[in-house]
Amino acid sequence: MTSSVVSSRSEKSSERSSLRTVDLRGPAGRLEALLNEGVPDSPLVGLVCHPHPMGGGTMHNKVVYHVMKVLNAPEWGLGWPVLRFNFRGTCLSEGRHDGHAESADVIAALNWLQSEYKLPVVLVGFSFGAAMALAASCGSDAPNGNHANLYALAALGLPTQGYGQTYNYPALPECFLPKLFLSGDHDSFASKHELQQVVDSAADPKSLVLIPGADHFFTGRLEQMQSSLAAWLKEQVS
Repeated sequence: MTSSVVSSRSEKSSERSSLRTVDLRGPAGRLEALLNEGVPDSPLVGLVCHPHPMGGGTMHNKVVYHVMKVLNAPEWGLGWPVLRFNFRGTCLSEGRHDGHAESADVIAALNWLQSEYKLPVVLVGFSFGAAMALAASCGSDAPNGNHANLYALAALGLPTQGYGQTYNYPALPECFLPKLFLSGDHDSFASKHELQQVVDSAADPKSLVLIPGADHFFTGRLEQMQSSLAAWLKEQVS
């Protein structure tokens, strides 16, 4: 789960008018966060979670950035406000990496969005971020086993193993949120067979999309990833 990143400097210069920093407080301390502001009458807000920090994952990861664009940029037709943050111990975020407790960071971000916007949230996680998003929204870490303001959940590059850890998702049979599982069919952190088993265990509604020839980071196929994600999101809001 080694990360591929975009330059935060170029990102900020190209989106200075709509990008602002957020003072996000999690259980382990301050979490470095950015908000891409959306259209004034947006019906939904987005939260995007980054891949494993031990592999260099941050909120500036290339996949995370391209996901944010789908949810936020005018050319994709949604225009939602989108929050990204760095997990505890990553870059300027306080605390130390844990590998499990980061699901509480996701919950802190969801709570901030609910307080700020009072709108339903579309939660998207990539890789480790997808695992933490599932734990925060559907697992035992979620408040009352669920997070009331969630509208839909997209798990990109959901891992079944990595960094010496096996990932299991026992709460999926009771998770009734609309769910998208979007991966490359050459993902080295979850084989097609393993991912299919995870999806089969999940409650409806759910969708599985495998992008042919794509690796874990959708290398050379980021636009296909974006198009698949955008199509599913527009189905959810139609």
